[in-house]
Amino acid sequence: MGGKNFNLQWKTDAFAWLLLLPSLVFLFLFTFYPIAKTIRLSFYQADLASPVPIFIGLDNYAHLMKDELFWQVMSNNLWFALGTVPTSMALALLMAVFANKAIRGKGFVRTAFFYPTMIPMIAIANVWLFIYTPQYGLLSRLTQWIGQGDINWLGTPELVMYAMIVMMIWKEAGYFMIFYLAGLQNISRDLYESAQVDGVGRWTVFRKITFPLLMPTTLFVAIVALTNAFKLVDHLLIMTKGGPNNASNLLLYYIYETAFSFWDQGMASTLTVVMIAVLLLVAALQFFGLDKKIHYH
Repeated sequence: MGGKNFNLQWKTDAFAWLLLLPSLVFLFLFTFYPIAKTIRLSFYQADLASPVPIFIGLDNYAHLMKDELFWQVMSNNLWFALGTVPTSMALALLMAVFANKAIRGKGFVRTAFFYPTMIPMIAIANVWLFIYTPQYGLLSRLTQWIGQGDINWLGTPELVMYAMIVMMIWKEAGYFMIFYLAGLQNISRDLYESAQVDGVGRWTVFRKITFPLLMPTTLFVAIVALTNAFKLVDHLLIMTKGGPNNASNLLLYYIYETAFSFWDQGMASTLTVVMIAVLLLVAALQFFGLDKKIHYH
C-alpha cells in the first residue's frame, strides 16, 4: 500500500514539474541566464579599448564608488522614487474608493482614471513635452496668465525632477487604482453593514476595516511602484535626455548611455548588478516590514 502511494505521489509531482517545464525554460533563458552573464561581465573590462574582455575583478565596482555622476544618478532615482511611489499609491487608493462608490457613471469614471495607463509612454512624453514647453506650452501660458512669468520646467535643474514626478504620477495612478479597486471589491459587505449598524464613522471604517484588509494589495502595489520608479525611463529620451546637467538622469538611463553611447559593457553590467541589488534589498525590506501588518483572510 505504501509503495502505491509513493508511486502515485511521484507521478503527481512529475506531472506538475512537466507542466512547469516550459515556464522554467523561458525563466532560465530570459531571466536567470542573462543575470548570470551580467554578473560575470561586471568583473571584466569590456569597452572600445578592449576588443577581448579583460578580467579585472572588483575594479569596476571600486571605480563606481568613486564616480560622482553615479552618486548623482542614484540620488536622482531615490528622490524620483520618493516623489512618485507614495503619492501615486495614495492617489490610486482615493481614486479606487471613489470609483467603487460612484453610483452614476461608474464605468466612465473608471475608464477616465485608467485611460492614461493605456497611452504609450512615448506618446505621453510628447504630450507633457508640449505642456512644459517654454512660452508656447500649456503650463507656461498658465503661469504667464497668473503673472508668474515664463518658467522653463525642463531646462531648470531645480525644477526638472518635479516635472518628471508629476508626469509619472499622472501616468501610474490609474494603473495602481485597478489593483486597489479589485481589493475593495473582495472585502465582504457584511463588515461595512455591521459597522453601519454600530454607528461607526466613515473615517474609522476606512482606518479599521478597509485599509487593513487592503494591505496585501498595498504590498504588491508598493513593490510594483518601486520597480517602475527604476525602470520607466522612456520619457527621458524624448524630454530631457538626462539633462540639464544630469539633473533628471536616472539609473536605467545611465546604464543605457554607458552601454550604447559610451560602449562600456563592463561598467554597464556593474551598474545593472547594483540596480538589481538595490531593488531586491528595498523589495525585501518592504515585504518583511509590511508582512506583520497584512491580513490575508
